[in-house]
Amino acid sequence: MRFLRSSYRNPEEAADLRQDIYAQLIAAAHKQIPSPTKPFVFAVAHNLLVDRVRRDRVVAMDAISDMEQLGLASDAPPPDRVVVARDELRRLREAIDRLPPRAREAVMMARIEGLSQREIAARLGLDETTVSRHLKKGMQLLVDILYGTAPDGSEAP
Repeated sequence: MRFLRSSYRNPEEAADLRQDIYAQLIAAAHKQIPSPTKPFVFAVAHNLLVDRVRRDRVVAMDAISDMEQLGLASDAPPPDRVVVARDELRRLREAIDRLPPRAREAVMMARIEGLSQREIAARLGLDETTVSRHLKKGMQLLVDILYGTAPDGSEAP
């Protein structure tokens, strides 16, 4: 009992915790008498203490009627950022669609699927050097389409 009082911050519940320890000890003894007994009792007590502390830290969601009362920031981005992100994604999709077919395949496999040049070459039945050229061409065209630069580096009309 001294161990429980010194280890558990809520002395009023120490008696309940002691009953839980007894119940587990009796259940274990029905299967096999623990030997040595004292370390087993302390292990059971420790495990029950840990479980009790974890349980006490959990907050029931139904106890909070309004999540704003928690003062937590929402993980969702603000609506204006969502609109901007959707627009950027649409522009990127349109730019990718304008690429030549092999460059589009290579860029999609490399940048979206995360494949290496060797893996792309195997899938497309091409040489790695050819895949490298398709990737380079595709990425340059994407930059040109998205940022309006001409092949010589000047700004496109």
